[in-house]
Amino acid sequence: MSSFVARHKKDWEELERLTTRARRWRGGMSSAERQRLDELYRRTSIHLARASTSGDANDLVEYLNGLTAAAHTVIYLPPRETFFMRIARFAAEGFPRAVARNWRQHALSALLLITGAVVGFIMASSDPATALALWPASDPRQPGSTPEQLLSYLRHGRDETSGEKFLFASFLFQHNLKVAILSMATGVLAAAPTVLLILLNGMILGVFAAIHHQAGLPTEMWAWILPHGVTELGAIVLCGGVGLMLGKAVVRPGTKSRNQSLLDAGREAAKICIGAGGMLVLAALIESYVRQSTWSTPTRLCFAAGTVVFWTLYFSVGLVRERQAKREALTTAPQAAQAVLASAQSPTADFAVAAQRID
Repeated sequence: MSSFVARHKKDWEELERLTTRARRWRGGMSSAERQRLDELYRRTSIHLARASTSGDANDLVEYLNGLTAAAHTVIYLPPRETFFMRIARFAAEGFPRAVARNWRQHALSALLLITGAVVGFIMASSDPATALALWPASDPRQPGSTPEQLLSYLRHGRDETSGEKFLFASFLFQHNLKVAILSMATGVLAAAPTVLLILLNGMILGVFAAIHHQAGLPTEMWAWILPHGVTELGAIVLCGGVGLMLGKAVVRPGTKSRNQSLLDAGREAAKICIGAGGMLVLAALIESYVRQSTWSTPTRLCFAAGTVVFWTLYFSVGLVRERQAKREALTTAPQAAQAVLASAQSPTADFAVAAQRID
């Protein structure tokens, strides 16, 4: 029996390491590691059967029995996750990968917003009447305002208490959420209202920029809007992309029925909506506590640059993970097909298919 242990000990130790890793985070295992785990599990099961027949290796049988039971649990049973673990996994991977899968719609939404902003800026700079027509009449920052008037508004609220800033954050979140929901909900109307709404919001942003540029306050204005604006506008772009996703499902359902296409798009859209909602909460907090702070203009611009870097890396990682998952799926598909064919000949071949559940 000692020679038997010496021959197979390395396999058992490797299986133990893979099982421990899978218990910690299954999504971090590659396709090759999952296949190796399945292979070692089947091999160790055979070792367990041999050891059980010897009659004088109770300790070894107990060890192998526990090892194969742990590996069986990893392969066949769904992972146990707490509520907070699911939230963390969604934030780390589920949300950015959902955005990556639908990047074309989100890129189009961003393009529409930028186009509206450029058009609004040019129109407001060349024609004050157009600026007055586009800009809300209730807003005190009207075209033609003096630099002093605009500066007083940009610096307003910096001496408010934390409680007042929290109430302001709640108000901002409600307002931004209404815009986001409207952008998403109108997507079922062939996305036409969504497109118009994104363009309109972009034009208003362009008029806002033109008002401050004409007053000679471009740096102050961008330092005021960008710290929260990067996150807030990013969320609105994603909501617009959701509207475009739903519109595409209605207009171009492909080989599916229109109802089924809309249901599939809705499931994907729900993930992005949850993530965008979190971004809007974060933007409201930044708008209240950072925009209303006593930070200097350079500090605000540095903070805004930091948010750009963060969100760029965040969604880039999601794109990389999604592409890796697609490549792994293409790699494992032929292996899964072979396992299904082999299952008609070998009762143990179904482990290869079951191992795919580990992802």
